[in-house]
This record gives sequence, structure tokens and C-alpha cells, in this order.
Amino acid sequence: MQKINAGLALTPSGWVDNLSLTIGEDGRISEITELEPGATIDVGVLLPANANLHSHAFQRAMAGLTERRGPDKSDSFWTWRKLMYQFLDALNPDQVEAIAAFVQMEMLEAGYASVGEFHYVHHQTAGRPYDDIAELSNRIFAAAGKTGIGLTHLPVLYQQGGCDGRPLEGGQQRFGNSAEAYQQLWDKSASAIRALPDDTVLGVAGHSLRAVSPESLEFAISLAGDGPFHIHVAEQVAEVEEILAAWNARPIEWLLKNHELGKNWCLIHCTQMAPDETRGLAKTGAVVGLCPITESSLGDGIFDGMNYLDAVGKIGIGSDSNIRISVSEELRTLEYSQRLRDRGRAMFATSQKSTGRRLYEATVAGSVQAIARDAGSIEVGKLVDLVALDANSIHLANRSGDEILDSWIFAANDELVTDVWSAGRHVVREGKHKHHEAITQAYRKVLGQLVDAL
Repeated sequence: MQKINAGLALTPSGWVDNLSLTIGEDGRISEITELEPGATIDVGVLLPANANLHSHAFQRAMAGLTERRGPDKSDSFWTWRKLMYQFLDALNPDQVEAIAAFVQMEMLEAGYASVGEFHYVHHQTAGRPYDDIAELSNRIFAAAGKTGIGLTHLPVLYQQGGCDGRPLEGGQQRFGNSAEAYQQLWDKSASAIRALPDDTVLGVAGHSLRAVSPESLEFAISLAGDGPFHIHVAEQVAEVEEILAAWNARPIEWLLKNHELGKNWCLIHCTQMAPDETRGLAKTGAVVGLCPITESSLGDGIFDGMNYLDAVGKIGIGSDSNIRISVSEELRTLEYSQRLRDRGRAMFATSQKSTGRRLYEATVAGSVQAIARDAGSIEVGKLVDLVALDANSIHLANRSGDEILDSWIFAANDELVTDVWSAGRHVVREGKHKHHEAITQAYRKVLGQLVDAL
């Protein structure tokens, strides 16, 4: 058993000075007491770690390669997607594993303890199957084994190129599965995942309402059962228009009318919601998975955060395209988007909690719910998913209470992170992952290979 002493900790009852926490052999908090001598490690500020609820790991290697304008002056998400498909043609399984390990390491060093991997690359180029349909899922598992991150794996059902049922083309062919093939993929993933720690979770994802038929969506929801079910929805104006034309309802409107959304659902983006959809979705208990950095990068739009939280809706954060991996920047971007749209300040603050405190606690709670992880608070019985900040940082000088979170999110960056535990695994020490150099070297090699291929 390990013991952590913290000078300051954020608990369900608020900020507590001089706390001692014991990590049980099962990776859970077994005891919390007042400060005791002889701890395994002493930290400055101890927080429940956030969960990254939405990642496409392979896209990390594209970061910085899509910032040139194409021949169309109205460059958009759809032109970015063409470049993504070109990139896909060059990826092999070894590269997928190396990229996934690197991005998971970056997540841990940024203060995430776990990730929901929305995994939709299943096949070789032109849709040719691997001998093992779960080959690329296995590479995500192998990466998680190296990094120690808490993993919720979400293999994605992707069947068609649009609501009209047109077949997948080009890079999309690496994504496609029939319902029968997807069942085989899911079963093989369930078998392979047993080699990972007990905190690993297997869920289900439908890519989007454009990419699956209503019948296939029913199948995917049924397969998920009470486990996590994730789906992209209402991200782009063109997507909303396509669903409206095909199904006579906006995406979230259609889901609310045709499915019983609940706490195991996570709807990714939701940047294009009408007011009645915002209120209706908030009532379901589902989590909206926000990826503010990616949504800004792709020009998706601004989530109606103020009205959604006022309606007691649940939110979490993810890194999606992984153009940047930063807990603090995701939260800062979310708050600033509301300020720019509504021309105000401290939008998410309440009379009891500062902006940073409310954002952090809300997204931690929503994110762990979305990936079915029994973590998110410093209390006995919860998984030890924790992040420590450097109390000696100049950015935290003379700060206390909520000012700690506000200073991290709005005045500093994730360099404040000193230590991270995932289900009790002490994976980050003094700001670096324990396998930082080896994982980085493997990723550097892959980048060289991809540049040559492109």
C-alpha cells in the first residue's frame, strides 16, 4: 500500500488542508485521514483527475499538417476530412500503436487519468480486413498496457457515407463493418481486454446518424446495454441539414423522439442545438462530450453551455482530434467561447464556486460518468485517479481555495502537473511519464515514416 500526503486537497466537502490518503492494493482509496508522517510521497495540491472522454488517437500525428488552405476559399471541416483520409492511407498497425502510446502519455502528463478511445479505424486500406478483425483495437490495448492509462475502449460502428446509404469510399473504407462484423469485432475486443487491468471498460459507439442506419443504431444501442454508448451528433450545420432532410427532424430532436437516452449515453459535440433540444437533452441525464479545442480548430460552432448547465445538464471534456492535449486549455477554451458569444465574464461561476472550480468539478463528474469509471472524487472506495499540482509554482503563489483552479486554468498551463495516478498506478512523477523517453522515441520514428509516405 502507498500513502499520499497533500498540503491541500479538493474533496466532495470542499478544500481540505493537510490530508493523508492510502491507496489500497485494488487501486482504490482505502483510507483518508489527517496528515500522517511517513507517506510514500508528499504533494502540494491534490485533485481528482479528469477523464478524457473522447479521443481519436491516430489523429495526433496529423497535428500541424492541416493548417494550409485548400483551393476552396471556404475551407472547412469537410476539407480537413479529405486530408485525414489521405493520412489514413499511410498508417500501419505498428504506427497506430506508437501514436496511441504517445498521445496517452501526453494525456497523463497533462493531468488526465483515463481516456475514452472512440476507435473507428478497423481495417487495412480499401477496407481489406486484417486476419484478426480486432487487430487495431489490440494496438490500442497494447498502448494502454505501456502507458498505464485507464481505458474505456469504444469500437465504432460505421456503415455508410451518408443518410442516403451510399457506400464508403476512399479512406472511409478502413472504418466500415456490417452489424455481423461489428459483433465479431466487439466480441474479440471483449476477449482481448481481459489482459488489461480490471478498471478497463468496453463500450459501444455509433459514429454518427449519417454513418449508421436507424436499424443499425438500434443494434448498437442494444449491444451496449447498460454500458457506455457514445455517438457524434449535431457537430456541423451541414450534418444537421442532412438529417433534417432525410429524417424530418434535427439530430438531437430525432434521438429524443426515437430513443430513451440515459446516463450511459454520451453525445459528442452538440454544437448545433436548438433551445428546445438543449433543454430536452439536459433532462435525460446523458453527458454531452465537449472538445472545445477541436471544435474551435474545425470551426464547428459554440456549445450552448450556459443554458445547458442552467437546465442541470451534464458535461465532460475530450481531446477528439488531439491537435492539443491540455486539460487546462480545454476548460479555458470552453469558458472563453461563452464569453465571446455572450460578451460577458466568469460565465460558469456561481455565488458559491469560481469559474475554474465549477468547470473542473462539472467536467470531472460528467467525464467519468461517460466512460463508466468509478472515479472522480477523493473519497474512500473510489479509484485512485488523482493529479497533483506544484504548490511551489509561481503561478500558485499566494493562491488558495478556488483560486488554485482558476490560476491553473486561466493563468498557467499543464506544466503545473507533477504527479498522476490512474487506478493507483503512479504513472507520472515530477511532470514526466515513467516511460517518457522510450515512448517519445518510438513516436518520433513514426513521424519520420509518415512524412516520407505523404
